[in-house]
Amino acid sequence: TQRPMDNIRNFCIVAHIDHGKSTLADRLIQACGAVTERNFRDQLLDSMDIERERGITIKAASISLKYRAADGRDYVLNLLDTPGHVDFSHEVRRSLLSCEGALLVVDASQGVEAQTVANLFLAMEHELRILPLINKIDLPAADVDRVRMEIDSDLGLDPFEAIPISARQGTNIDQVLEGIVTKLPPPKGDPAAPLKAIVFDAYYDPFRGAVLMVRVFDGVVRPGLEVAFMHTGTRHTVEEVGLHQLGRVVTEELSAGSVGYVMAGIKRVRDIEIGDTLTEARR
Repeated sequence: TQRPMDNIRNFCIVAHIDHGKSTLADRLIQACGAVTERNFRDQLLDSMDIERERGITIKAASISLKYRAADGRDYVLNLLDTPGHVDFSHEVRRSLLSCEGALLVVDASQGVEAQTVANLFLAMEHELRILPLINKIDLPAADVDRVRMEIDSDLGLDPFEAIPISARQGTNIDQVLEGIVTKLPPPKGDPAAPLKAIVFDAYYDPFRGAVLMVRVFDGVVRPGLEVAFMHTGTRHTVEEVGLHQLGRVVTEELSAGSVGYVMAGIKRVRDIEIGDTLTEARR
């Protein structure tokens, strides 16, 4: 029997700085039709202008993409953004904890670098399934065969699984989407169990207060539910839940395996501990 969460994939993109992570994210978002060409602006996940200026993704963001795969089934692909720098490793860890898989980007001309190895170890530590991508194959210095050998010898990953892409030109992005669906595992979890959701990020909305970004591991969270933070012990009533699809899309509930947002009348972001776990107050 098929569980509703079999159609969910939670993944992040791990890449050396300047290896095209933001561009790849943009292409995946575009390919899933989450954005019209007219509204398209490069580096969509970078909502802070300073980030767009520097091209460095600092704030963990996330987006839910709808994708109809070659098998004819509809999938929800949750792309969790991870900061590009290992300096933000506590933020990276929270994002990784919320994923089952990672796309590891290797530059077709630079090959495997020290940072690639560091990122890989961080992802493997969290038992993520890794799908390697060889990016920038459009560059004159690209040497896909040499990079495949490095992926084998330096990273110990299957060199034949690596997908050669050009994020800039949009080459083989469809293969990446199929790879996410076929190679990365669906989340585990039990919608019938007590609620367990990790808050991996939060941001402030001037009209609604703090918006929590959560990954639901077990149970269901829906409006009207009284929730408690395990660590701080504070209790709140959920007002709204939903998905991020370039803007908030309200849903009836978030169930085990899902990634989305929760609003619960919390006034300030500083009243929350990122990394805290939400559970049902009555439990």
